[in-house]
Amino acid sequence: MSVEDGKPEPQQLGEDKQAPSAATPAGSAAAVATPAAMPATSPPGSIIERIFETSLDLILVVDRKGTFLRVSPSATAILGIHPDEMVGRSAQEFLHPDDLENTRAEMRLARRGRAMRNFDCRYVHRDGHAVPLAWTGLWSEADQQHFFIGRDMTERLKLEGQLRHAQKMEAVGQLTGGLAHDFNNILTTIIGMVEQLTDEVGGQPNLARIASSLDEAAERGCQLVQRLLAFSRKQPLQTRTLDVNDIVTRVVGMLLRTLGADITVKTALAEGLWSATADPSQLEDAIVNLALNARDAMPGGGQLLIETANAHLDDDYIAVNLGVTAGDYVLVNISDSGTGMAPHVIEHVFEPFFTTKESGRGTGLGLSMVYGFIKQSRGHVKIYSEVGHGTSIRLYLPRAASPIAMVELGTAAAAAQQSGHEIVLVVEDDAAVRTVATNILEGLGYQVLQAEDGDAALAILDAPGRIDLLFTDLVLPNGMNGQDLLRQAWERRPGLKALFTSGYSANFITASGAHEAVPLLGKPYRKQKLAEAVRSVLDASG
Repeated sequence: MSVEDGKPEPQQLGEDKQAPSAATPAGSAAAVATPAAMPATSPPGSIIERIFETSLDLILVVDRKGTFLRVSPSATAILGIHPDEMVGRSAQEFLHPDDLENTRAEMRLARRGRAMRNFDCRYVHRDGHAVPLAWTGLWSEADQQHFFIGRDMTERLKLEGQLRHAQKMEAVGQLTGGLAHDFNNILTTIIGMVEQLTDEVGGQPNLARIASSLDEAAERGCQLVQRLLAFSRKQPLQTRTLDVNDIVTRVVGMLLRTLGADITVKTALAEGLWSATADPSQLEDAIVNLALNARDAMPGGGQLLIETANAHLDDDYIAVNLGVTAGDYVLVNISDSGTGMAPHVIEHVFEPFFTTKESGRGTGLGLSMVYGFIKQSRGHVKIYSEVGHGTSIRLYLPRAASPIAMVELGTAAAAAQQSGHEIVLVVEDDAAVRTVATNILEGLGYQVLQAEDGDAALAILDAPGRIDLLFTDLVLPNGMNGQDLLRQAWERRPGLKALFTSGYSANFITASGAHEAVPLLGKPYRKQKLAEAVRSVLDASG
């Protein structure tokens, strides 16, 4: 920087704040470390020239003041700017303003003997967005030139951001699932006790109303827990082969009556649509949730479009979308003409309890439920949105390979008679839940044996005496889950009938080997559901 009449001149990008006291000696360490300089122009056809012309990275030759002497053709692809528009101009015209001082500092350090520098800085693309670049910089004392090679880090940073987001969602899911599991046990106890209380106070209207209010509150708690479990991918799913067009048609019929006359609902259903694998009721809930969110984003009315299509996600797609498996999917795309979302909102939109709605208008669990359901179904969800241009959310469901048979409870399979006299072994680590299950079963006429974990249950199974049904939680302490317990129980008592219960997912429903599927009763359960499930299993043939 020079000073004239007490006023500093504008500092060029590469200038030192004060001139160096002496030139670097030819025999110094800095001179030895400096590589052979790449000339501002190279002989046509030379290796250096071919590298310069074909490099995917951005190569710059810059003088000590920061003026571009040469720019590689890759500038057009990376920055949207032709090299001729940059040569002869100062780099500070193209640098992101926030990175200017750091770049100056790196150039000074290079000239002061630290020949090779690695640093990050952003350039501004022609359209205005910042392009993150990882630079290797070289200074040639002999040529008084800087040589920079910059790699575009946009895709890498995007993938790193996706990975951090996926890790955060997984951590939140683990926490949410654990809380929901414990809350499910609490609700199972509350519901069981309230049902017993209701039976006792049937002739006392005041107490009956109190019991009814408690039951309604418990039911709201159940709905909240199911949404938490959906996000954490630990909800019980009744997966089967689906005709997605049929489900969309059915849901649209309901939406036409609920969204209001100022919202136009249109569909574009693909012909020859593949069958998908998913839980039909959860898919319906997901579409309804997205439609209601779309309605809230169109307060003055608008258009909602639901499309279906066959889709193949290839290696190129999964390379830039973490956590996706390549293959065939059935796509359900829900688009609206609403207000849209800013990027910082999209980043958090699938997180539980995150909402942009005013207090009292949403729990922030709708989109997180959709996210968890799709992920648990081994699918993929993608959101596209721009402020003022609406939102499109794409649900990718796995294409069905073959029909899936699932055991369902509480339907036509349930026997009309719900009481019995058989002997049931109840295995449950939560003492309160174990008491509720025992009281219900004994009230129905069954004889009940109790165990708090797998080891205690095996001790009972090893003792003489008849046992007609093993009713066990899937999640048990001390290293033995319900699946392990059943496997060892069948070794001791082949053909023993079994019923699983859990507030977690149905991933453990099917026993290992050639054993048939074991029914699952989800928590929290009511007396009626438990009675139907137990009777259905005991009356099943085989």
